[in-house]
Amino acid sequence: MEPKMEQTNVHPGSPVTHAKTYTGGCHCGAIRFEAEIDLGAPVSRCNCSVCTKIAPSTAIVKPSAFRLLSGEGALARYEWGGKTGTRCFCQHCGVHCFGPGHLEMLGGDFVSINVNVLDGVDPGALRVIYFDGRHDDWQAGPRETPWPIEAAKPS
Repeated sequence: MEPKMEQTNVHPGSPVTHAKTYTGGCHCGAIRFEAEIDLGAPVSRCNCSVCTKIAPSTAIVKPSAFRLLSGEGALARYEWGGKTGTRCFCQHCGVHCFGPGHLEMLGGDFVSINVNVLDGVDPGALRVIYFDGRHDDWQAGPRETPWPIEAAKPS
């Protein structure tokens, strides 16, 4: 049985450090939010079909650590596949900001924050880990290098 992860910015094997409140939003400013995020822990990238196309770097937080400040009416939502998560984006400028979801491996309900939209944060300065969502291989856990898009061909 997988242990439930309860800390902010949850990734298996990540140490618990200190969360800080960050604000962020879309490009046109219609959507604004704040979230308590531990950016001392690694952020993640995924190779699933959606993440490959929109290229977010994400931090996972509990729903209680996320607050939508403005823009509920500007939000559009996209849900696909196994319906473990929903991507929320601005219907005006198209920027993907966050996405609520539920995955037992992450302790149940979560909000995935696109750290690229946080105010005053340089995403290039953050440590990144990679997950293999393309092949639903979440059990493989994170690694330091990107997972391939194509599955390895049997020899």
